[in-house]
Amino acid sequence: MRFDGHKLIHFIGIGGCSMNGLARILHSRGFNVQGSDVTESPFTEGLRALGIPVFIGQRAENLGEADLVVYSAAIKPDNPERAAASNRGIAQVERSTALGMLSEGYGEVVGIAGCHGKTTITSMLALIAEHCDRGEEHAQAMNATIHVGGFVDFLNGGVRIGAHDLFITEACEYVESFLELRPTTALISNIDNDHLDYYGDIEHITAAFEKYAALIPDGGVLIGCADDKRVKKLLDASAARLRVYSYGISDADYTPESISYDAMGNPAFDVIFRGENLGRIALGVPGDHNIMNALGAAAVALSLNAPFGAIASALGEYRLTRRRFELFGEKNGVKVFHDYAHHPSEIRAVLNGAKRYPHKKLFCVFQCNSYTRAKTLFTGDMSCMSGADIVLVPDIYPGREKDTGLVHARDMVKAINDSGIAAKYLPTFEQIRDYIDENAEPGDMVLTLGSGDVYVQTRKLL
Repeated sequence: MRFDGHKLIHFIGIGGCSMNGLARILHSRGFNVQGSDVTESPFTEGLRALGIPVFIGQRAENLGEADLVVYSAAIKPDNPERAAASNRGIAQVERSTALGMLSEGYGEVVGIAGCHGKTTITSMLALIAEHCDRGEEHAQAMNATIHVGGFVDFLNGGVRIGAHDLFITEACEYVESFLELRPTTALISNIDNDHLDYYGDIEHITAAFEKYAALIPDGGVLIGCADDKRVKKLLDASAARLRVYSYGISDADYTPESISYDAMGNPAFDVIFRGENLGRIALGVPGDHNIMNALGAAAVALSLNAPFGAIASALGEYRLTRRRFELFGEKNGVKVFHDYAHHPSEIRAVLNGAKRYPHKKLFCVFQCNSYTRAKTLFTGDMSCMSGADIVLVPDIYPGREKDTGLVHARDMVKAINDSGIAAKYLPTFEQIRDYIDENAEPGDMVLTLGSGDVYVQTRKLL
């Protein structure tokens, strides 16, 4: 199926970050789009400003003359608009399929994949594209349309509208949705044991990334982090068919050298490509994992002929997307940050970065968003929490699952304590707030972690 030929495309859940981005891109390409959502949001306001109709509340009559419906994964078949579309015989496609359909309209498609870091890398590329538009010497060097899976402040959303021949998108591995894409260039940052509720084990996750790399046509480009043994194996296996570039701390095509840190823990480093020093990048965001994210973004941008000066300038100006070490506020001299990290690898990376940020005592609040994830990832070795002075654990956020009694937040607390790190079970965020108010002192830091509703609950701490 293609978008061509459809008179009106209706988005159910158009207020979501990814969905509103798809709607905006199709609108920019001349398609008639509209949509609905259950509540207003900054995204719905922005869509209306572009002249895109948005209905609040989901009703059958909202479809109007639509002849194609796009829905997000959260929208079930009994949704009144989906049910009406079924009754009327209107074609329906899920968001990931729609993203794949959209990508078919571009000459070059770059998919940024990996279990961790893909939103940051994609948003870094969006800012590099913006910098490439500044000044005649960079004009059209990387004029890309870019789709990010998170809210990016400088984009005021998750999409950058650029030329029609280059599309860069975050490629999500959940339920193998990235296999809907047809990338000519792909980046894989890492392959880790995430989404086990769908994949079951690391072997099936690895197989999905192998299928993703196989989508790249002969002579296309595959870029990957060689520090990850599974990615390195995939790079080696693809070298005979594709143009392969690696990045990593050592033994890679792109490596960082002469790493230093400023007073806020932000790193700076020289970019070395196969022995040649391309220049220095000074980041405005903390964490050694962001050195790798920046290297990956630089490798992609250089493969697209972006000048190094624009890359370094953009990465120096870059600030993290929302929910990535985001400062929420300060109370009684205690700063409160939030990060989306919800996997041991992500938590370890964020805490390593947080340790370099000036503070006295670090209170970590971790809300796990899945019973499956809690049982499989957070009841054994919990050394990923190293660096926190104390970890406060509320009840598990159920996400897509129901509580069957398989695991409890107390099990995670025991695992953290058994790993030599202080932890305490406090069921609610109101209780966590009271504990912090009683125990934190000026100069201390609170870092909340997780991908459930912790983003909303963090406000209660302030």
